[in-house]
Amino acid sequence: MLQSMTGYGIATRETDHYAATVEIKSLNSKSFDLTLRLPRFLQDKELEIRNLLAKSLVRGKVNLNLDFARPRATATGGSIVNEAAVRAACQELQALSLRTGLSLEQVTAVAHALPGSLRLPAADATAAAAEPLETETSWDELLPLLHEALERLHEFRRAEGRALTAEILGYVEHISRLLAEVERHDPSRVAQVRQRLQSHLADISANEHFNSIRFEQEILHYIEKLDIAEEKVRLGNHLRYFIETAHLPEPTGKKLAFISQEIGREINTIGSKANDSAMQHLVVSMKEELEKIKEQINNIL
Repeated sequence: MLQSMTGYGIATRETDHYAATVEIKSLNSKSFDLTLRLPRFLQDKELEIRNLLAKSLVRGKVNLNLDFARPRATATGGSIVNEAAVRAACQELQALSLRTGLSLEQVTAVAHALPGSLRLPAADATAAAAEPLETETSWDELLPLLHEALERLHEFRRAEGRALTAEILGYVEHISRLLAEVERHDPSRVAQVRQRLQSHLADISANEHFNSIRFEQEILHYIEKLDIAEEKVRLGNHLRYFIETAHLPEPTGKKLAFISQEIGREINTIGSKANDSAMQHLVVSMKEELEKIKEQINNIL
């Protein structure tokens, strides 16, 4: 069964310590083209992720986002108050009250009134304290999330592939019906050609420069140019091969593209040899269906 290159998969996980989301999108592409967005602590896993996706998805323009975040309360042990910082500030204010002889309330009021007399803990110190929490989450813990998103993307691709298979094989079936019409019409076309030749035979043979041997050679060459028996057989074989290939389990998009080229070659040859308006109409209809097939094959893995 065919698979589409278009797909989407997402997987999320929330724990008491973090929230992680893996989102993968894929679109049509002749090759594998990946764009990654990872948190800083997973940058060293880029090559591993790239190889994993290339092996699993084969082709497509792929975009992967891995978002990782921790609740704000995690960095302070579940509290919105930094108790250690408050305790240290109170101790400093009390010591200053003893040294100056002012009450604690007076020292606090002066500290608030004087610009620059109070300073907050350095932001980089808070960040440094929080940084080890991120690295506590191992790649082995997040890898199953990536596999889950990948499987959902494959499910999306398979569903799209089933719809594409039905659509494309419908076009192939239409070409087969048109080929059957060509088969039915071909004897009458040959009869008309024979009648035209016979009608001119008397005029040609009456010519004093008439060469019977040369005439027979020309007739054979003409009939050979009009004969489409081999093209009809090859076209039928190509259509059956296309259907068989479409049901193979492995990716067959490129192979189907090659087969469609062969189908087009036989249709064009039939059109060039037909020399018949009714058959030309059938050939044009075949070409229309083939163009629809080629357009959809661009979406096939």
